[in-house]
Amino acid sequence: MSFMLRVLAAFGLLTATYNPTSYNFTRWAQTSWSAQTALVVLFGLLLFVGYIIYLRATLRSIGIFGMSLVLALVGALLWVLADFGWLSFEDPTVNTWLAIVALSLVLGVGLSWSHVRRALSGQADMDDVDE
Repeated sequence: MSFMLRVLAAFGLLTATYNPTSYNFTRWAQTSWSAQTALVVLFGLLLFVGYIIYLRATLRSIGIFGMSLVLALVGALLWVLADFGWLSFEDPTVNTWLAIVALSLVLGVGLSWSHVRRALSGQADMDDVDE
């Protein structure tokens, strides 16, 4: 359950930043920059902090190779779904949502990996000793 919460939080972070609808930070910042510069900067920094937390934890737990491997697995799954005809890549909106879901899975796995490794091996990371 906690893994899904981490993936959903990553999904929320990514979709708050950009998504195919008009309800995202990127489009709001473009239209509101001159009128609400202070708010745009504040919310931009809040999103930046969220990315730092997720990316730092992901890079420390699975690294670039692990991120590439998770992304490759998601890509292979999408390929299989397309090969069976269950998924089409013709709609750019769907492709954007698929990319957001794929990146959410990468960040969710990265944030959860230390917990998974500890559960499987029984060994704690050096960062987890005080728990």
